[in-house]
Amino acid sequence: MSNAASDHLADLVKHIAHLPLAEKVTALNAVRLALHEISPFNSEPVDFVEWVASADITANDYNPNSVAPPEMELLRLSIMADGYTQPIVTYGEEAGFTVVDGFHRSRVGKECADVAARVQGYLPVVRVREQQEDRGDRMASTIRHNRARGKHRVEAMSDIVLELKRRNWSDEKIGKQLGMDPDEVLRLTQISGLAEMFADRDFSEAWAPGVINETDDLSFIGEDGE
Repeated sequence: MSNAASDHLADLVKHIAHLPLAEKVTALNAVRLALHEISPFNSEPVDFVEWVASADITANDYNPNSVAPPEMELLRLSIMADGYTQPIVTYGEEAGFTVVDGFHRSRVGKECADVAARVQGYLPVVRVREQQEDRGDRMASTIRHNRARGKHRVEAMSDIVLELKRRNWSDEKIGKQLGMDPDEVLRLTQISGLAEMFADRDFSEAWAPGVINETDDLSFIGEDGE
């Protein structure tokens, strides 16, 4: 770095350092965005992590992943000990940011007083790529992020398959985008009670359709290693 550039950087840092919190965060985000725009990695969302007010981040209405209270406490302990090592993946719009992945990380930052105090009411976020901003694509992105980490609630997964079908996604596209085999897509379709959607489809010999009772073990649906 040249002496002139170094001097400009020092002046900028000195100026930002004395700003009030909200103005400082805005200025830092602006600097990061400017650097991101000229970065050779600007096609990667993680290249631009910005800090936004936690009040501006809302949950999506379709996340099928659930975390038990002990695991939430472990997440809180992890964030307190190690800090936020992963940003929250969001879809940005005028009204704020909607979570695509990282709902539980955002909850900890909002609801756990010790974490909220440390991050001063802000949370680190990245935005999904513009081509992934359609609701169907965002739903698929949430599933891909979650699938290797946790168990999905079966009912919520079947609701997602239902919505994607209503958005004219084929079984093949749903399977490809959500990482499912054809039989899993059909099982979730059946759980949705949408017989008309697969009445003309043939099930594989590996699985025979039947009545699903409330006492049946459905834990195999949506887990890795099927």
